[in-house]
Amino acid sequence: MQRLRVRYAKRGRLRFTSHRDISRALERAVRRAGIPVAYSAGFSPHPKISYAGAAPTGVASEAEYLEIGVSRACDPLRLRADLDASLPPGLDVLDVVEARAGSLADRLEGSMWEVRLTGVDPAEAASAVAVFLAAASVAVERLTKKGMRAFDARQAVQTLTVVTDADGTAGQEPIHSCVILRMVVRHETPAVRPDDVLMGLRLVAGFAPPSPPAVTRLAQGPLDAMTGEPADPLEADRVGGDL
Repeated sequence: MQRLRVRYAKRGRLRFTSHRDISRALERAVRRAGIPVAYSAGFSPHPKISYAGAAPTGVASEAEYLEIGVSRACDPLRLRADLDASLPPGLDVLDVVEARAGSLADRLEGSMWEVRLTGVDPAEAASAVAVFLAAASVAVERLTKKGMRAFDARQAVQTLTVVTDADGTAGQEPIHSCVILRMVVRHETPAVRPDDVLMGLRLVAGFAPPSPPAVTRLAQGPLDAMTGEPADPLEADRVGGDL
């Protein structure tokens, strides 16, 4: 069985789609595209499609990943084109490579997020970020499947910066009167999400944007020791080895 790793984007209104519905849409697209997906054994076989590091509902992403097993060898470029053509607008296939050694999930050590906030004073945002970064820990609470959990939102944050222009908007329309928070967050358990960081900013600095944030994941992958930013998790598959 050949394994292929896929990077895809979740854009526009599709960011409000649940992960379960996105997985169903992808499985339908695989069938529509005629991809020879492999199935598990047993009484109720399932297509061998696994997802790694899916973004929360309501969040756009330029770096979602899945791995698909196929029953016969497929050309990654052809599979990319066929799968992309079979998906609805807003679910866009960006890259497909043949899987080599190693686990894709293990390579996803951190994410780079972009949080767009309208109606916010840039100086106020910069002051709140400075207070947050200076804190040894920032305790926040979130309701999870196991009930209310308290955890440190500061420890997982590698970098947090304020951008006041339209640079780095992941190909979207230019932004006016907007503050952009750019953050790199390590993947931990429980996962620290951008809304947890915003909650932390409110708790330690009273920073409360007047409108809901627009959040986009720009990248996820192994954290580069020099830059502290996520590198391409599929690079090891392209060069034929593991990280």
